[in-house]
Amino acid sequence: MPLYFNDLGRLNTEEVARGLLGHYLCHETTSGLISGIIVETEAYLEKNDSACHAARGITRRNATMFGPAGRAYVYFVYGNYYCLNVVTGSEGSGEAVLIRAVEPATGIEIMQHNRGKNCKLTNLANGPGKLCIAYGIDKRYDGHDLNKKPLYLAENSNPGYYETAATSRIGISTARDKLLRFIIKGNNYLSRREPIG
Repeated sequence: MPLYFNDLGRLNTEEVARGLLGHYLCHETTSGLISGIIVETEAYLEKNDSACHAARGITRRNATMFGPAGRAYVYFVYGNYYCLNVVTGSEGSGEAVLIRAVEPATGIEIMQHNRGKNCKLTNLANGPGKLCIAYGIDKRYDGHDLNKKPLYLAENSNPGYYETAATSRIGISTARDKLLRFIIKGNNYLSRREPIG
């Protein structure tokens, strides 16, 4: 499948966060292909963004953020969950886009197995931690080139019409006023349905 962004380093991180909406996140696993349409993202910026992991400089945890754009930045949070980000901006800048939610497309049975068979379709991947469990994404993918299999971004050649919106970000304690969460309005697979901020 062709990729939507081949040079994320030349694009503004907010543009990438909005531009990823409607396109696919794919994971080719031993059980089969998992794919979903990205419906919610958040941008994290190098400057004037205290919620960004790179705000205080490079560490062992966030080092991938300062590498080449188009790589996966995967981190562990709350002692339970992994979160998947797409590194953006020029190398050394420390910017990324968090993939917050997808609308499942293929491999739904695999996702249900990973999340629990009683999990509702709308809840399979409607949050960054849930998404990583559903897709089987963990720390081994930190630094992975998202132009390459098995985990990659792919163009939706027929996305149809949808309207996007920018809202305040979720689950952070600082810089909550910034409208850096991007959603497909009215989508049933968002981590939080109503726009906020």
